[in-house]
Amino acid sequence: MTHNSDLVTGMIHPHTYIHPNARLAQNVKIDPFTVIHQDVEIGEGTWIGSNVTIMEGARIGKNCRIFPGAVISAIPQDLKFAGEKTTAEIGDNTTLREFVTVNRGTKERGKTTVGSDCLIQAYTHVAHDCSIGNNCIISNSTQIAGHVVIGDWVIVGGVCAVHQFVQIGSHSFVAGGSLVSKDVPPYIKAVRTPLSYGGVNSVGLKRRGFDLDKINHILDIYRIIYNKGLNTSQALEFIEEELAASDERDEILTFIRESGRGIIKRGTKGASDED
Repeated sequence: MTHNSDLVTGMIHPHTYIHPNARLAQNVKIDPFTVIHQDVEIGEGTWIGSNVTIMEGARIGKNCRIFPGAVISAIPQDLKFAGEKTTAEIGDNTTLREFVTVNRGTKERGKTTVGSDCLIQAYTHVAHDCSIGNNCIISNSTQIAGHVVIGDWVIVGGVCAVHQFVQIGSHSFVAGGSLVSKDVPPYIKAVRTPLSYGGVNSVGLKRRGFDLDKINHILDIYRIIYNKGLNTSQALEFIEEELAASDERDEILTFIRESGRGIIKRGTKGASDED
């Protein structure tokens, strides 16, 4: 891994600073006025725009696109951080738009991760020790606090604020402008103020190849959780006893049982489209 030959071929602009200890794969293209610190790894085929800062501990995958103004792997905005060696890891084929900030981890988890095939839109902040799955879209100006876990195939609308330690389950959709202070279970839409269950994310599931039987199975699960008048423990017990086992059922049950902050509630009348 070297960048010296790329300077000759024009892949790396001469007005870029790259620390001698940074490790760049072949065919990395870097535009002017970008700074790359030590202990950085960048995979082949990645493009880094101008005025980007890649700081110590960054691990960036193959074929990523990082737009101007982004700052990757700055130290956490956590007063308990004591300079420990941690990382910020970006998967393959992920795009970070203008002025995205991804802080590296603390000793609590050791790393912040953004998965592969994600789109993180402009002005989004991903704080220390977060984990974002694969194929996610995080829309403009979303602010994600520390220790947040977001599953695969999640879409978060613009200008959302996600409270620390919140978990957002896979295949869920969070409406723009939301304050996310409770956990959002998998496969659902989280909408309205305060943030509430808004039905199963059936449109997203269809787009990803879920068949009608599987979507209806998920609907049956959430009707019991949100519409049957049972408390959470009773609903989970009923689901386990009465509904056929499936990967989706078990994922939902495990997510809710392990929820640290509690799941979002059903809204007032009209807040759910799954009556």
